[in-house]
Amino acid sequence: MDDAAARRGWNESLAVAMVQLKQGGLYRERRLVDTPPGRLVVFDGRECLSFCSNDYLGLANHPDVVQAFRRGAERWGVGSGASHLISGHSVAHHALELELAEFVGRDRALLFSTGYMANLGVVTALCGRADTVLEDRLNHASLLDAALLSRARLQRYVHGDAADLECRLSRMEGGRALAVSDGLFSMDGDLAPLPQLAAVTRQHGAWLMVDDAHGIGVLGMAGRGTLEHFNLDQQRVPVLMGTLGKAFGVFGAFVAGSELLIDSLIQRARSYIYTTALPPAVAEAARTSLRLIREQSWRREHLLALVQRFRRGAAQLDLPLMISGTPVQPLRVGSSEQAIRLSQALLERNILIGAIRPPTVPAGSARLRITLSAAHSESDVDRLLAVLGEVM
Repeated sequence: MDDAAARRGWNESLAVAMVQLKQGGLYRERRLVDTPPGRLVVFDGRECLSFCSNDYLGLANHPDVVQAFRRGAERWGVGSGASHLISGHSVAHHALELELAEFVGRDRALLFSTGYMANLGVVTALCGRADTVLEDRLNHASLLDAALLSRARLQRYVHGDAADLECRLSRMEGGRALAVSDGLFSMDGDLAPLPQLAAVTRQHGAWLMVDDAHGIGVLGMAGRGTLEHFNLDQQRVPVLMGTLGKAFGVFGAFVAGSELLIDSLIQRARSYIYTTALPPAVAEAARTSLRLIREQSWRREHLLALVQRFRRGAAQLDLPLMISGTPVQPLRVGSSEQAIRLSQALLERNILIGAIRPPTVPAGSARLRITLSAAHSESDVDRLLAVLGEVM
């Protein structure tokens, strides 16, 4: 086959795949947002009330956070210049790591550029061919990719089922075991049964890793996430991952745990070693976000009140909400086509909610993923309910 024929083969196969995605209602498009994050956004030229952001506490455009970023850029510049292990680990990074470790009650914390990179780095650093990674079937894609990249044996247990995890651990023959779960599942809004998972893993000498990307800042009396919610410490959950791009409203991620764990990741986590460090200005902004999370508990209290108000109203409208007491409120509709139709109908009424379709969620479970923020008001929630009542 000559070069021209080979290129045609690639192009034809890609074109066929695009047609199949469009026919199945699975084609994804980017749309332009022309405003900072907030309750109101200009989306494709239309001002909309947004219910599809992970900015759970309304901090992404908070003036104190913006000012901290500005001051950080004035002091440190706009980039870090190198990886952490070369010359990119600034005083700002180090201060944020210390503050995050203290906040979540762990020995140390380690910054990563994204939650995806944090998950890849942890699992591949800890596990190899002789080990087993056991994951909840609904875990985030980054956790599943991490297990595959580690070359460990991957087993997926029934969603939220500690008994199934225990059964699989009891049948293991040799090697170490790492059980991995989301804390708050981002597409379903439910919480993992972490006390039961922690008990089972300790019983079998395994470690438990929790990806708390959507719980940190939101859950727990002090906003320390699902582990605080369930009163679980470092001994029972040795590995904690949290992100800074959701409730913190900034960017980046961290892993927290024992001195030995963090030292091991510094030496072995390839996604930490071989990438440029976060800009120090981002770290300064995250430090201010952390301060606000500590000081302004009203944000979590208001958010919880909005969740309860929304669920009461949805029950009165008999909307098919999934079970969730968190800011993630999935409205399950079934087919991808129906999810797209409803999302478009909402957009025409200036309500922005994304249609979530396979492979992000299992086939036949497409949904509208409604997310609430402390930036919303009660009248915003009432407006959403009124419009949902019109289009459903």
